[in-house]
Amino acid sequence: MGKTKQVIKQYGIWLVLAGVLIVFSLMSSKFLTGSNIITICRQVAMMGVCSVGMTFVLLTGGIDLSIGSSVTLFNILCAFMMVRMEVHPVLSVILCLLLSTIFGLLQGLLITYIHIPPLIATLAFQNILKGVAYIICQGLPINNFPSWFKVLGQGYIGFLPVPVLIMIIVFVVGAIVLYKLYFGRYLYALGGNEEAAKLSGIKVNLIKTAVYAVNGFFAGIAGAIFLSRLNSGSPTTGEGFEFDVITAIVVGGVSVSGGSGKISGAIAGVLIIGMLNNGLILVGVSDYWQWIIKGLVLLIAVGIDCLSKNRKSL
Repeated sequence: MGKTKQVIKQYGIWLVLAGVLIVFSLMSSKFLTGSNIITICRQVAMMGVCSVGMTFVLLTGGIDLSIGSSVTLFNILCAFMMVRMEVHPVLSVILCLLLSTIFGLLQGLLITYIHIPPLIATLAFQNILKGVAYIICQGLPINNFPSWFKVLGQGYIGFLPVPVLIMIIVFVVGAIVLYKLYFGRYLYALGGNEEAAKLSGIKVNLIKTAVYAVNGFFAGIAGAIFLSRLNSGSPTTGEGFEFDVITAIVVGGVSVSGGSGKISGAIAGVLIIGMLNNGLILVGVSDYWQWIIKGLVLLIAVGIDCLSKNRKSL
């Protein structure tokens, strides 16, 4: 019995992933096809990229609700620079990545040094960034990019879509940071017990600030992929995106209270949410019911995490 519990604890999320795969395969003959699997991987690429940065944030006990708006602003500003200001696309992407990182850094500074709660600071930035995006584009999409710019979001290297390759690279980098570098160990220590982390000599304020900057950088990468994939800068691109990212990594076992979670769990969570989004569309479930289902999934995942924490504290 003990071994069974250990197996479920260690591989439970992958069993859930397999269950989702089986259910939708039985419900739709189009689900488990090569083309649809590639489609799912392409669809989750942006979520996967952002899930690494958000995992870092959640490990410290924080949260970032602004990444959807950060993606939106990246799309609008980068498109505006390319089309209206005639800045070279590569330079536009680099400048917007830098700006996205700076926005993350500013949030980290407000949270760390002004002691604004992460929920409030990132919620405020969510509205600020969205407002700036709408002011720049006046609520209208921006189009007419160079044809080669599509490669980032629509291109292939062999049989592998470029966005999927970027996601894989980001996951590998995230795993190296968490498991091989001191920075990753500091994240777990900080999320587990911030006071103990301070006493052990960890520069808590620096780590927390850096985490939000890194998260902003990954949001910028996701924004670049979105822009290239859609081939249009739209003010609605990132709406609700942060919800899917947070749901995915919480489903993957990253604790909302910090200190525990793995990149492998985040990968599984991203795939589960991606399959859920894709499968529900294939079986004809309306958007309204999809919102309800994903909301319930998040509640269940957080509920399980809270119950687990409560049992450990007894």
